[in-house]
Parts: sequence; C-alpha cells; structure tokens
Amino acid sequence: MATTCETFTVDSNDGVKLQTRVFKPREGEMENLVIVLVHPYSVLGGCQGLLRGIAIGLAEKAYRAVTFDMRGAGRSTGRASLTGFSEIHDVIAVCKWVSQNLSADRILLVGSSAGAPISGSAVDQIEEVVGYVSLGYPFGLTASILFGRHHKAILKSPKPKLFVMGTKDGFTSVKQLENKLKSATGRVETHLIEGAGHFQMEGPSYDANMVGLIIGFVSSL
Repeated sequence: MATTCETFTVDSNDGVKLQTRVFKPREGEMENLVIVLVHPYSVLGGCQGLLRGIAIGLAEKAYRAVTFDMRGAGRSTGRASLTGFSEIHDVIAVCKWVSQNLSADRILLVGSSAGAPISGSAVDQIEEVVGYVSLGYPFGLTASILFGRHHKAILKSPKPKLFVMGTKDGFTSVKQLENKLKSATGRVETHLIEGAGHFQMEGPSYDANMVGLIIGFVSSL
C-alpha cells in the first residue's frame, strides 16, 4: 500500500516547537486509532528518523502513525533534559494535537528505549490513550539512575501494556524485566526477542517485527 508523509509543527506547553510527521495510507479506508511513536534518548542522538521504518510499515497496514522530534532533537527547538521529565510535556502536546487535528479519539503510545519511560509517564495524562507499547524499556540498575522516577507511572497505569525486549538487552535483563512487572497493574503482556540486543532491536532489520507486534496488540484493544 502506498503511503504519504506530511510535516507539521506542534507547540509544546512551554513554547518549544516540535517537528512532527504524520504517515498515512495514500488512499482507502484508515483505522480510527492513531499510533504515536516516541523516539530513543535525545542526549545520545535519538530522533524521529529512527522510527521512520516502523511508521511507514504501520501506514502500509492502513494505520496513521505519528513521529516527532522531542525538544532539542532534530529540528525541534528547546533543550533535551537528562532525565526525560521535560519531554513528557512534548508527548502530551503531540497527542493533544493528534486528537484535535486527526480526529482521533483513540491513541496507542509506543516508546522506544528511553522513549518508553518518557511515554509511560504520559499515558495516564492523556484521555485518548487506550494502550501502551514499550520497545526496550531501560529498567536496569544503571539506566534507573536517569529514568527510575518514571517507572511508577506506567506500572500503576490500568491501561493495557505490552513490553517488548531482546533477551540480550544490555540495559535490562529478562529477570529485571520480570521482577519490575510483578508490581504492574492492569493487563500486562511481554514479548521477548531471542538473541536481540538493545540497539540491535532499534535497527531497521527489526522494523517489520515491531510493526507486526504493534498491530497484533492493537487488535486486542
């Protein structure tokens, strides 16, 4: 299915301007749920371009997918924060824009790497969000120095959650993931990708796999 991509500017709550892209099918019926993708850690070079392959794959399956550069990344203004708390406002702003401008009353939030804790902290602050997918949530001890204060928000959220992780993830072991999710409320699913490392799973060779997992989860909402 042919797809199109349009670029917009979304204002965050403090005046930061976020470059945002909407991927959608060129023609035909579109699903009413919109998928908002949140990119990896800006401080280490994370940007929306890393999620382009997944966004195109979702658009080819009749979904509208939205990517954006968080503050300080790509062509967005502002400065990235170390712990990702300022970026929560960016996620909320984009989701509100999606709701108002794409006539979306259902949004799935998908966070990749550090984008997972950031989007996880926004889930219950956005009424239209009906579910959450984490691609490589950094739950490990070292990563928790930066992102540990985000954990509680997603673990206590009653909304359906899917955690996808490679068994060779260098930031979080399978045991650490399982232990963290013991305290999670609501519906919680996990999907482990055998032999995949953290950054390997972010690569284009896994895009089709991620698209399939996301659509499978959407169909269960």
